[in-house]
Amino acid sequence: MRRISLVTVSALILLTLVAAPAQAQDESEEGNVIIDVVLPLSLAFIMFSLGVGLTTEDFTLVIREPKAFGIGVANQMIVLPIMGFAITTAAGLEGELAVGMMILACCPGGVTSNILTKLTKGDTALSISYTAVVSVATVVTLPLIVGVSMDHFMGEAAPEIDILGLGITMFLLTTVPVLIGMAVRHFSPSRADSMEKGVNLAAAILFVIIVLAAIASEWDTLMDNIGTLGPAVIVLNVIMLTIGYKSAVLFNLEALRATTVSIESGIQNATIGITVGGLILAAPDGGLSTLSLPSGVYGVLMYLIIAPFMYWRINSVET
Repeated sequence: MRRISLVTVSALILLTLVAAPAQAQDESEEGNVIIDVVLPLSLAFIMFSLGVGLTTEDFTLVIREPKAFGIGVANQMIVLPIMGFAITTAAGLEGELAVGMMILACCPGGVTSNILTKLTKGDTALSISYTAVVSVATVVTLPLIVGVSMDHFMGEAAPEIDILGLGITMFLLTTVPVLIGMAVRHFSPSRADSMEKGVNLAAAILFVIIVLAAIASEWDTLMDNIGTLGPAVIVLNVIMLTIGYKSAVLFNLEALRATTVSIESGIQNATIGITVGGLILAAPDGGLSTLSLPSGVYGVLMYLIIAPFMYWRINSVET
């Protein structure tokens, strides 16, 4: 078992080092250990924690529950980016903050959405399937949409972005760690069971640290734009939670799955948004990028926003 843990840690570190050359940052900028190593390694670990709880059986829900799965994926992959663009434009966000909102709108769900689904008495297996499949799909969709968004919102000021390189980096930092986690569970289920709780706790702590660091490093920018950025993030979250639930009800899904679709539609993996922002354009002072700020703000506000929905759904189930 110790050997499995050592191999796993070594693999995650190696992934981070391999991914570093593919990062789409300006080569004239000095390397920063937080941006180049700590943040990507933290993301890889968080995605590994997701993989430890996954089995190949979780992916079969795509076939067994095609309607429920299709509605959720459509909301995440199509409706969410469209709503993100509409809200960003309506709020008057510009430049890096606007692109940061689009990065957030392209992020998949994560361990957080799985946990919230379980606490809200939704269909946890379906939630995990959403997260797994969409996390893989965004390796392609996120770089493409972000590239278009940078051209639209930043124009000539947009830095050059290697879309293929960003896609490769995302694959190494998100998909591969999930596969490593699944491999641990497949070859050593008892080890996976014993480490899952600790790994999830460590991932949650890393998530909090990353979110706070993103906000702290861009505090002045946040204060200058809180009047537009805060409401934009809140509106996006509320609208997607609502669309998720109503679309499921419209297609006659039972409350259990409607709750799951709602949470998966409205809760994104802020860690991916923060990391991608730093990979694309690091701050000149060595801090996290302004591109990461919307995801950082979202990472804090989403718990406050979803709390009333969770209270409503839990009470509905109990009564």
